[in-house]
Amino acid sequence: MNGKIILIPIALAEDGYDALPASIASAINACQVFFAENIRTARRAFKKIDKSFDIDARIWHETGQAEEEKIEALKAHLKENKTIGIVSESGCPGIADPGQKLVAVAHEMKAQVKPFSGPSSILLALMASGMNGQHFTFNGYLPIPSGEREKMIKTLEKKAINENCTQLFIETPYRNNQMLQSLQQVLQDNTKLCIAYHLTSADEWVITQKIAEWKRNSITLPKEPAIFIIGS
Repeated sequence: MNGKIILIPIALAEDGYDALPASIASAINACQVFFAENIRTARRAFKKIDKSFDIDARIWHETGQAEEEKIEALKAHLKENKTIGIVSESGCPGIADPGQKLVAVAHEMKAQVKPFSGPSSILLALMASGMNGQHFTFNGYLPIPSGEREKMIKTLEKKAINENCTQLFIETPYRNNQMLQSLQQVLQDNTKLCIAYHLTSADEWVITQKIAEWKRNSITLPKEPAIFIIGS
């Protein structure tokens, strides 16, 4: 067995650290090396989890969006039998966030991989949506150009209705309202739309209603993370 990988979830919101299990503190302290999407935010998060956490006693690698560049470093640490933590900026690494490529390499090297439970905006939103949780697809970000985005929305609606397959996607927070406007314009009035806003924060909310209701009760979405879900 070559080394160990620990997949560490991080809070989705600044005031959402109580959503993390208490076992996360022992997990981060067990790691000698970290591969973090953003080192600065990871260090700040770990200090919130455990004020006594020794930042300087660890080796740090920043992955950003270029995991491939860190693969050789990961391999070297695994050969040294290190315990390595992988962490994204928020939520669970490898789930709509970096981490998957490093974990794949760890499996190739027969390293132990241990995931820790924690908040995932995708799963929390699906749980709270009232839509089909047995057959669903997460689509990441939709196209930015309006024509392509509207075409994709129609495609997702068709899958949601014809296949009873719930469709989830995200948007950059500052484009939340453009997305909502597109959804109101493109989707049929009877199609259900769920918006799960700023999950695990003090101001979180989850609303599922038909497009006709969204049109009647128009809202302005603040520039905070949200999950959009189309279902039947």
